[in-house]
Amino acid sequence: MAFLYLFLVFLHMLGLAGIIAGFLMQLMTENIKATKVLLHSALLQFVTGLLLVGVAEMGDVAEMNHVKIAVKLVVALSVVVLGVLNLRKPAKNLAIIAGVLAIVNIGVAVFW
Repeated sequence: MAFLYLFLVFLHMLGLAGIIAGFLMQLMTENIKATKVLLHSALLQFVTGLLLVGVAEMGDVAEMNHVKIAVKLVVALSVVVLGVLNLRKPAKNLAIIAGVLAIVNIGVAVFW
């Protein structure tokens, strides 16, 4: 169970790196693939976050702060929605908001 949890953490961090990369790609270029990178990375991070909570609850791998998880869930869902909106009509403002929210999610994870 611990290996599964660590593997999900690994995938979760890859999703975060993808969100930041998509955000920076869209700011620096007009490449349409940046919107897909941001959306797919946000979905990866959202799904792996849900799985992490499920595995942690099932196996008592980690102590859960449910308020923190709820805040992170709302922020992650917001990033996914912004990713979908950004895919439909690319705008740098949406990418900036998604990138800032991803960074806020890191802050919640580390400091709360």
